[in-house]
This record gives sequence, C-alpha cells and structure tokens, in this order.
Amino acid sequence: MPSVLWFRRDLRIHDNPALLAAVEAARADGDGRVVALFVLDPRLWDTAGDVRRAWLSRSLTALDASLGGELLVRHGDPLALVPEVAAAADAGTVHVAADFGPYGSTRDRAVEAALETAGRTLVRTGSPYAVAPGRVRKGDGTPYRVYTPFFRAWCTHGWRSPAGEPDEAPLWRLDDAGTLSCEGIPAAPELGFDLPPVGEAAALQVWDEFRDRALSSYDDGRNRPDLHGTSNLSAHLRWGEIHPRTILADLDDSPAQTVFCKEIAWREFYADVLHHQPDSARTWLDPRFAAMDYDEGHEADERFEAWRTGRTGFPFVDAGMRQLLTEGWMHNRVRMVTASFLVKDLHLPWQRGARWFMHQLRDGDLASNQQGWQWVAGSGTDASPYFRIFNPVTQGLRFDPLGDYVRRYVSELRDLPGAGAHQPWDHPLLTSVTDYPDRIVDHAAERDESLTRYATLPKR
Repeated sequence: MPSVLWFRRDLRIHDNPALLAAVEAARADGDGRVVALFVLDPRLWDTAGDVRRAWLSRSLTALDASLGGELLVRHGDPLALVPEVAAAADAGTVHVAADFGPYGSTRDRAVEAALETAGRTLVRTGSPYAVAPGRVRKGDGTPYRVYTPFFRAWCTHGWRSPAGEPDEAPLWRLDDAGTLSCEGIPAAPELGFDLPPVGEAAALQVWDEFRDRALSSYDDGRNRPDLHGTSNLSAHLRWGEIHPRTILADLDDSPAQTVFCKEIAWREFYADVLHHQPDSARTWLDPRFAAMDYDEGHEADERFEAWRTGRTGFPFVDAGMRQLLTEGWMHNRVRMVTASFLVKDLHLPWQRGARWFMHQLRDGDLASNQQGWQWVAGSGTDASPYFRIFNPVTQGLRFDPLGDYVRRYVSELRDLPGAGAHQPWDHPLLTSVTDYPDRIVDHAAERDESLTRYATLPKR
C-alpha cells in the first residue's frame, strides 16, 4: 500500500518532515512507493498575479526534476482530486505539511473528512514555520498581539533541528496507464522581465551566498535599498523551497544574525496573528479603523493610479512602485514607505494597496502582506502605531543617501548627480527635470489631515 505526499507550500525534498512521514508509512505498509502530488487549485491559481504564477510554474518544474519526473500534477478542486488520487493509488494515508491560512485550513478539514469517509487518513507533519501558529501563547493561554513579547516567547519555545533524509531514496510512483495520469505543469506566463533562479537548489544557493556576502552586516545593511544588503529569500520561503528551520540552524547570537532571526520571527508572528484572527486578511484588526474617513471617487482613483504606476512625484515612493512593476519585488523598507504614503498621504484604505501588492509580488504571502499593511495603517499589532507617518523625502535621504536606488528605477532622474534625487523639491536639479511628474500631494498638509481624521476615532 503506497502513500500520497501532497505538496503545497513545501516545494522541496530536503528538510521536509511530511516527506519522511510519507516514506515511512509507505515502507511500513508496502514496498515504499509514494505518489508525489500537486493539485493546481483554481481558487489559488486564478486569483494569483502573473508573477506568482510564473514562480510557481518554475518551482514545480524544479521539484519535478528532483523527483525524476514523477510529480503528479492535477488541475481542479482538491476536495475531489486528493481522495480520487488516494483511491486510485490505493493509498491508506495522505501526508501534508499543516496549513494554517484561512483557506488552507478550511480546505484541509474538508479533504480530511472526505478521506475518512473512504477509510483513509490525512496526516499532518510539520508546517511552513519553525514554530507552528498557535503554539506560542501568553501565560493565560491567549495569543500575542504585540511582536516583542511574542519574539521572546518564540525563542523560549524553540524549534526542531532540520529534518533528516530518508535512509534510502524514495520510490516515486507515477502510473502512466491512466489511473494516475498527470495533467502537466502549467506554462509560466510571460512577464516582460526575468525572475531570479527558482527552486530548492536556487534557494539553498541564495542562502549560502547571503551568508558569505551580507549576513554579518545585516543589522545595518537591511534598511538600504541602494545596497545589496538583504537575503532575497522571501519568495523561496513563501513557496517552501527552503524551510526557516534550515536557516535558523545556521545562525549564531551575534548582533547582525540576531536581527536576521528577528525578521524570520516577524514572518511567524504575522502567521500566528492571521491564524487566530483569519478575518484580519480582509478587515481591520483594530475595528475602530473601519470608521476612519477614507477618500473615494474619481480623484482618489486618480491618485491610486499615480501611486500604482510610480508617478506620485516623490522619487523614493516612485522608485519602489516601479521596482514592483519591473521585478515583482520591493525592498522591505520601501514597502513600508509606499504603504504609509497610500494610507496616510492619500487617505485610501490599506486593503486597496494590499490587493495590489499581493497581485504583483513574487513573494506575496497573505499573512505577511496583510498584517504588514495593517501595521503601517495603524490598525494592526503595534501598541501605538498611527503616529508613525513616514516622510517620503527624509526616508529617501536617510536610506538612499546618494540617490542610487532612485536613479536605478526612475528613468527621468537617472542623470541627476549624487543626492539630487532627494533634494527639496525646489532644488534646481529637480525643477529642471521637465518629464518627471509634479507631487500629487503636499506631505506636510496630508500628515496633518491624517492625524485630524485619526483624532475622530474612539479611543482604545
């Protein structure tokens, strides 16, 4: 009797506890054969942007190669297809890494019930996180709402070492006779730009190179979009091409590596928040903010379009939005600045920006994206966050001091020397650039307006 390994957000072979469990079950009950399954779920595929579709297509191709071409890809509803494949393979168990997202957890409960009806079992082993959501709680049993105490408790809880390898190579099974026919990996959409290398081998190489290149200076370099100071692992983590446990096993307690560890913990904190508050993917974590006065109508739509296309007249904001359009990615510091600009300078609801980011980002992760937007918008997990209104000019001066990042993405300003792209707007260098748009708002005035609107909300 074989088993089924249902891949989802764990598109790798190494450090994969669910894989080990599937192999062990198959060897205990039969000849050790495992059906490696991926279900292309239209509820996820159809709502993803082309960048995420392209990444997934390439990642599945890489996974299939590591499985010797034996990845079974089926298209449709997992509730129907997973039990169907298990029945065709005569598998007693279907093995997965637990999914804690709003849709994924609901889907898995439905699949579990369908399998049980047929006398089969869904086995959850591991998760996409070092510490599964729901494991870390306060002393009274309630979940954390603030990051810093969560981080301390997360460290105290700890995590397992990376999972080992099977004693023998798994016997992957794909039946060409038709009972387990493969519908194929979907073609990657054309993007107009190149993605970086995708897949497990690429993820491990990126991690190795980052450790040698920038990890020792991460505490300083991570906020500089003009430098190559971040890991570029976010998309690999999002698709499970590398597990955070693999990364954590390589870290020590030096200042820079501790900061990197904290960034991994932010990802796990946001997953925990979404697990406990699934509605926060769409609505305000702090419900008071539903009553905030947000702009709407034609002018609001025009301003959103200027923001979306990087035509706000604020170089640091525009550089970030154009990076998103041309790479499917944006530096995290710039994500915060562009998000703050949308919510607190343009007075638009965070959901509108979050949807655009999720559509464009190759690392688009529901928990990290939505909770990150809520944090910036003031409705999220921080204790007193609304007064943090990023100044799009001073942020550029501080974190792109020579204007290199701006000139890289804003072609109109590419020929400006030195820090010209961040000088006050009346500086001769900037006023001479006739093809760059005027500022769509006055930041100082909109900051005051934003605080005035906030003052009308009920107190906590």
